[in-house]
Amino acid sequence: MLKIDTHQHFWIFDPIRDNWIDEAMADIRRDFSPQDLEPVLKKHLFEGCITVQASQTEQENEFLIQLAKKNTIVKGIVGWVDLRAVDLEEKLQEYKNNPLIKGFRHVLQGETNRALILAPDFMLGLNLLNKYGFTYDVLIFPDQLKYFVEFLKTTEPIAMVLDHIAKPNIKTGNIIDWKKDIEQLAVFENVYCKVSGMVTEADWQNFKYQDFEPYLDVVFNTFGINRLMFGSDWPVCNVAGGYDKMLSIVTTYTSKLSQTEQEKFWGGNALQFYKIS
Repeated sequence: MLKIDTHQHFWIFDPIRDNWIDEAMADIRRDFSPQDLEPVLKKHLFEGCITVQASQTEQENEFLIQLAKKNTIVKGIVGWVDLRAVDLEEKLQEYKNNPLIKGFRHVLQGETNRALILAPDFMLGLNLLNKYGFTYDVLIFPDQLKYFVEFLKTTEPIAMVLDHIAKPNIKTGNIIDWKKDIEQLAVFENVYCKVSGMVTEADWQNFKYQDFEPYLDVVFNTFGINRLMFGSDWPVCNVAGGYDKMLSIVTTYTSKLSQTEQEKFWGGNALQFYKIS
């Protein structure tokens, strides 16, 4: 069975640029490269990965492109581009010439304007991605789900994927509002969902499988098996038990799926969404 990890990061640690990695995340306050990830992927029989931007600069794209050229485990890149830039279309034309660039992401979860996705210039940029065949990773917190749904009601279908199931507060067990918004979001068939990053929203030291099961039930029942993908969020997952624990939760849950369903979840959907050949 082909397996692709659809969400992980590489970086050369910079304490100023990467100030989101605070002292509580001491385990990841260092460099992470493909050489660190490759043995982990091989251990768990993954063919490769999609690497996702961790810095909002175009220099990040070049950094990831160079890593991908030298490391065959990287099957695609989700980079960053200023969606509100006046020369956005020119930039997209350039990136279209590089088959490693599959799509883009903006850290919407960190924006003061919680409804930035509805800003006219931002929406215009998102629609240009569709013109050039790029995907878009949506990184938001639960309070922004309603704005994402509103965006989807007013625009043409774009290939989009929700990162980390929108980071519900698994630690406290809050699920009602998040579940309602996810159900509204999943109606839009152009939106996929990454089953990723969940351990960092739980009690890092004391979580158990049962903490995640209700949230997994929601995304599997709403999105369906054809629009779900696995992502580790490595190395961020290392602050909450590491790759093995994150993988174990999802493996346990998906063990009840048929062979065909598992093939879609672990690799087939990623190949289709990110156009990996």
